Amino acid sequence: MRDILDRLTSNAHWLVFILLEIISGILLFNYNRYQSSIFFTQANALVATIQDWEAGALSFIQLRSTNRELVAENVALQANLDSLRRQLMAQGADTTDLDRRMRSAIKGLRTIEAHVINNSVHRKNNFMTINRGTSDGVRPEMGVVSGDGVVGIVYSCSPHYSLVLPVLNSRSEISCRLRGSDFFGYLRWEGGSSLEAYLEEVPHHAKFKKGDVVETSGFSEVFPPGMYVGKVVGKVKSTDGLSYRIKVRLGCDQSLVRDVIVFSNTHREEIDTLQLQVIDLEQEEMKHIEAEKKEEAEAAKSE
Repeated sequence: MRDILDRLTSNAHWLVFILLEIISGILLFNYNRYQSSIFFTQANALVATIQDWEAGALSFIQLRSTNRELVAENVALQANLDSLRRQLMAQGADTTDLDRRMRSAIKGLRTIEAHVINNSVHRKNNFMTINRGTSDGVRPEMGVVSGDGVVGIVYSCSPHYSLVLPVLNSRSEISCRLRGSDFFGYLRWEGGSSLEAYLEEVPHHAKFKKGDVVETSGFSEVFPPGMYVGKVVGKVKSTDGLSYRIKVRLGCDQSLVRDVIVFSNTHREEIDTLQLQVIDLEQEEMKHIEAEKKEEAEAAKSE
């Protein structure tokens, strides 16, 4: 004990020096906006880099099991496709039409691979960070999926990273449908289990059963149609009795997701431009109607 005290006493000046450096750093960064912004920017960049390394290490560790799953999924898809071709040939249908439809479904879509470097699943409004940003072609409102199903939608981007609004967020709404039918609704998460969500506003006359597949509807440019979301596990009637709330078992366990794919629609800018033109036309029409009403009101007053 005496040796420890002697060492501390002999090196007291170094301890005082370190303590003064810490205090001066706290005062500098807490009471000076410029230095504070520089510090937090660099700190955030360092944390993001460390999280990126961690995500890479976890992905490498899980690489063998992921490859096995991808191989099994690829074999199943090939078997399903071969079965569909055989059924079409048995009915005398032209299988080249199937190839044409498959190419048409993915036309204009580009995929961007990314790794999850930060994620939360236990909050009311969870978020996810991926290591791809605007310099990689990622933009807000792009769809994000994993090998197990839909993950979420890109919320905001920096040059090298993006923040994703996952399914496990109370503000998330994704248009989905029941596979094999035209009945659709909006997928929402209400908290609780990270593997369960609800498909809202499904028409009361819709027919479905437990185990039916829920997939993306394709009614927006965020996701292509037919992306796997989950399976039906139950239902309840809405408060007005006019629709169903379908309980869905999500295919993607977001607490385990590491590798994702971002869907980039090369026609998105063109579609957005047309939609803006429609909005402009609607606003001009509203202004014209308001002007006519104003003229009629003034004419009525003058009479």
